Order: sequence, then C-alpha cells, then structure tokens
Amino acid sequence: MTDREILAAALPRIADWDAAVRRDLPWRRSPTPYHVWISEIMLQQTRIEAVIPYYERFLAELPDVAALASVDDDRLMKLWEGLGYYSRARNLKKAAQQIIERFGGALPATAEELRSLSGIGEYTAGAIASLAFHKPEPAVDGNVLRVLSRLLASKDDVMSSAVRKSVTADLRSIYPSGEQAALVTEGLMELGETVCIPNGEPLCVACPAAALCRARAAGDPTQYPVRSAPKARRIEERTVLLLHCGEKYAIRRREEKGLLAGLWEFPSCEGTLTREEIDVQFPDALSLEPCGSAKHIFTHVEWHMTGWRVELPEEAPGYVWETAETIRTAYSVPTALKYYLKQL
Repeated sequence: MTDREILAAALPRIADWDAAVRRDLPWRRSPTPYHVWISEIMLQQTRIEAVIPYYERFLAELPDVAALASVDDDRLMKLWEGLGYYSRARNLKKAAQQIIERFGGALPATAEELRSLSGIGEYTAGAIASLAFHKPEPAVDGNVLRVLSRLLASKDDVMSSAVRKSVTADLRSIYPSGEQAALVTEGLMELGETVCIPNGEPLCVACPAAALCRARAAGDPTQYPVRSAPKARRIEERTVLLLHCGEKYAIRRREEKGLLAGLWEFPSCEGTLTREEIDVQFPDALSLEPCGSAKHIFTHVEWHMTGWRVELPEEAPGYVWETAETIRTAYSVPTALKYYLKQL
C-alpha cells in the first residue's frame, strides 16, 4: 500500500476508535469555538492533568471573547500563573480584541482566518476548525507526527518545519468533513497521548491502526519518529535579591518584551554576586543572608540562581513594596522564582 492508501484506510478506524473510547475532558463536553481555542492554547507544552483546573478557573472568570478582550493584564497573568509560556496568555487577549474588531466577537470558522489571529498557528487553527467547526482541517503536533511517522515508517526528520508542512498537506488532501473531522483530529491526538506514547514501548495491541502500521510490522516502532538533535540550552547564572523593609518586600515588573515579559519578579541580575558586591550596592543594609540556590529550565535557556535576603532600613525607590501575602495573592510571579517566593 502507498502512504496515501495507508492514511486513507487508517483515518476512519481512528475516528471510530475515538468515538468509542474518548475520555471525558471538560473542553470535550462543550466544544464551542471559544472553549476549544482556550483549551488548545493551554495544552501547548502542558499536561492535560495540569490544565484542567486552570481551564475551569479561566472560563469561570472569562466565559467569552468579550470578557477575555477586556480583562486587566495583571489579572490575566494571575489566572495564568503556573502554566508557563506566558506569551500564550498575552496572545489570547490580543486575539480576543482582534476577534471583536474584525469578526464581530465570534471566532472565524476557516483555518486561514484563524491563522490571522495572534498566537494561532497552523496546528491551533486546524484544531479549532476541525473540532469546533467540523472543517476538513488537520491539526499536526508532536503527538500526531509520532503516530504518522510510525504508521508510515517515515525516516523524515519531524523537527523540520518542511516535514510538518508536508504531513499537514498530505492529511488535508484526504481529511473528512463534518463530525468525522472532529473525531479524526481528536483520535490522532488521543492515540499519541495514550497509545502511541513517546517514552517506552507503544501499546500496539490497543491501536486501531495496528494492522496498517509499517513500524509495527518491522518489529521496532520505537525507532520512529526520527529527530535531529536539539540545540544545547544556554546556561545563565543569576542573583536574586529578596529586599525587605519591615514586613514588605520589593518587586518589579519585567520588561514588556523577552523572557517572562510583563511578569513580576524580585530584583535580580545576571551573574553570581558575592557578599562584598551586594554590600557595595546596599551599604546601609541592616542584614545580609544567603537564602538558597535554585535552578529553572526554560526551552532554550537554564537559570542557575543564587539568592540573598537583604534587610533595608527604608523602602528603596524604583520598586513596588508589598507584604508577602499580597505578593502571593495579587501579583503574578513566574514559576522560575517560586523557590524564592516561598522564602518570604
């Protein structure tokens, strides 16, 4: 069988399988365009189990496009706190405003129009179009690429954007429409998450397309997918300062561009400062104590942090000074700094 014939035979089986075994997830109970959009953005780089409480809290406070478009930035970041990749939240609000301005407050139904919105790329546009609008649009992410690579025993590098585009185009040419489109999209995702898993042996006995799978027939599906080696993460040494005066601590907002843009942080700087260097910065400090080291891994960079608690006789200018409880409840402090948040 050709690749196209295998795909054409596999998709209906995957749709039937999904209809029979689909998990009860909040966004599947009411797959409106808004609900699908919010869930798909949250699920990027994040486990389903972690997303569910965030999704439910988010919708309880921001139930529709209008509410999202008008939410205060700090409140939006607080709702998103802990999910990481905060640019996703900023793009959600920006896209909501675009939806109101250009589409009358309703998400557009075509993948092309969806891709014109901030934060919505090829995958998310395909997911919304097929899951919410039943359009014949595939949604190809890492899970789907793994399933298809094994099904076809493809040696193509799944890290290549050209390969992803080619797979998407091949799927689109045979994709069903109507409810079947939603079942195929959901089924491919589900296969990658629960059966054709990334770590360990895939559960081929539970796969609806096992009889068609070339990798299974060859005896070693774990050879697929083929990936080029990722680039090594850059390591950055940083010093974090817990400046406090009485019961209040100093925080500041990060710049609006770059890593963790717009979030609140404790004063910090690049490099590992010595006690003597901190003494020079704060000559009037009443006390200076180390408060531990921490590490946080981002996609392309790794922070190695050293912390110091600095007691000052008065509140230094240039910062916002708040109590520990207020910082925890009202300000969005990134997960990267949660170790130091616990030290307050």
